[in-house]
This record gives sequence, structure tokens and C-alpha cells, in this order.
Amino acid sequence: MTPRELVKQTIEFRNTSNRVPRELWTLPWADNNFPDELAEIQHSFPNDIAKPHVIYHEKSPVVVGDPYTPGLYVDPWGCRFTNIQAGIIGEVKEPIVDPEDEDWEDTSRIHIPEEQLSFDIDQVNAECAKDDRFLLADCLPRPFEQLQFIRGTENLYVDLALSCDGMLAFLERMHDFYCRSVEKWCRTNIDGIWMMDDWGSEKDLLINPKTWCEIFLPLYKDYISIAHKYGKKVFMHSDGNTLRIIPHLIDAGLDVFNTQIFCMDREQLKQYKGKITFWGEIDRQWLLPYATTDEIRAAVRGVYNDLWADGGCIAQCEFGIGAKPENVRAIFDEWNKVRP
Repeated sequence: MTPRELVKQTIEFRNTSNRVPRELWTLPWADNNFPDELAEIQHSFPNDIAKPHVIYHEKSPVVVGDPYTPGLYVDPWGCRFTNIQAGIIGEVKEPIVDPEDEDWEDTSRIHIPEEQLSFDIDQVNAECAKDDRFLLADCLPRPFEQLQFIRGTENLYVDLALSCDGMLAFLERMHDFYCRSVEKWCRTNIDGIWMMDDWGSEKDLLINPKTWCEIFLPLYKDYISIAHKYGKKVFMHSDGNTLRIIPHLIDAGLDVFNTQIFCMDREQLKQYKGKITFWGEIDRQWLLPYATTDEIRAAVRGVYNDLWADGGCIAQCEFGIGAKPENVRAIFDEWNKVRP
């Protein structure tokens, strides 16, 4: 069985006898600090999920620097990040829509990255044909986070609370771009798309769930609808406690969700067993940096027992800042052992 088939089987709750598929996420911090250990983990537990190599024929006119290198990084939308630590991404300190511009009258500094649509479908398909892993598109709708980068987090919260017409009008333009990107990628032979927005704090949603349902859920529904029209799976990432929005995402048809399940009560998560696939993760705030390997293994077994239903789990974790390599290794070793 190929990795692609294994992942599909797991997402569709048809994995009755095979191992749990896996994916390790890494930050450059891991390679900078533990290159040998990281290489060994990747060799012993190769990923079943990947992205195809893609060639863009148009270059961004606004991108500057590297997101993981100290200094200034300008993203494809023109947002300016200040980074002070190698190996992790920085923060936006200067919003490109002025905080004093309450109505979003001047959006001229925002660059909608149309060049990301300049890839060739045949080239992507050729890459897909060479790879037997489950391949996710190299597009990433993230409307909430991108609005924060553009406007600044506190300013955006005010805009959302006041239902700012200018912000909502720009969001329509952003959404149109994301829809066109998802549509083009879904015309290739990739297996799925993924999107992300960090919605949770440690304890709850960052905004009123009613506002989330009114403004953002329809956007995600559109991305999911486009992907499913072409027979593609849809993956999503969100940090934090996202318990309030999981049922809405399930109803919208989301296939796979990467979220911080250790920020939530797994007794409450059990009700979603067999309804959505949990794309990891094992707690990277406390367990990965501080736990013993025995505690790591117990955590993996707990997730498996609570959420596995002939599928519904992907063995995923992030080897990022502070994580101990022996704990990362133990996660994937234990996932290999939980299946009979």
C-alpha cells in the first residue's frame, strides 16, 4: 500500500489493519540545533504527506528576506515582519492598513499575490506522478491571520466587533483570490488542499463564535465545496482551544483538522470520533519540551484510544523550538506500536 492510499484509507475510516499514517512538521530551529537527530527521525519515520515541487513563472514584486532569518521579512501580501530569532517566524509590528484609517479607505499598500496563480498544471501533474505520498496543494487560504498581518491584531478585533464595511469589502477581494487559487490547484492531480487560521487561545475561541459563524465559516465552506467538487480532501490547521467550532467545521465537510487537542478536554472531543480526522498533535508546549519518553508514549496511546475509529488520526507533531528530539522520536515510535 502506498502512503497516498494509506492516508486516504485513514481519512475515510477504512484503515482496519494498517499502521497510522504520519507527518513530521519542522521549523528551521530543529535543523539548526539538532541536525543529526532530525535526519535520523526523518529517515526512520518518513512522511506520508508532502507537497509537490512547483514552479511559479511570475516572481513576487514585494517579498523581501526570509521568514526564519533575523531581520525584515515582507510576505507576498506586503506585510512586514520583524524577526529577532533564527529558526522561527517573527511578528508584524507595522500594519500596512493604518490604525487611524478606521474605514479601510486606503488599501493601496496591500498586494494581492496573483503571481501565486502562475504555476503550470501540467508541471504539477508531472510531479504528482513521480510521488506516491499524499500530496497537498501549495496554496494556503488563511483569511483571519492574513487580515491580522495587514491590519494588526487589536485593530482587526475592533473592525470585527464594529462590522467595518471597508474591512468586509477587502475580505471579499481576499476571498475571491483564495477561491481562484483553490480552484486552480484542484484542477491538478494533488490529493487535497489545506488552509489555516489560528482561532483558539489556551481556553476558548479568540472571537465571539457568532461572529466566526457569520463572517468566516462561509469562507471555509466555499473552499471545502470547491475542493470536494473535484474529489479532493480538505485539511485545516488552527492553534488553541477550538472546541466551539469543531462541530461547525464537521458540518461544513472538513475532512482533517490539525488543532491543539491537549488544550481541550478529550472527553468532549470523543463525541467527534469517527466524524473527522485529527491531524495530530501531541502537545508541543509542555510534553515535547519537558515530558519523559514514557509520558510521551502514554499521551500517544491516550489519543489513539480516544479518537481512533478505523481511521481518524494522523501521527503528527511539530519539531519546533524547545522540543526534545528523543520525545519527537518516541511519538512516532509509539504510533507504530499502537496498531495491533
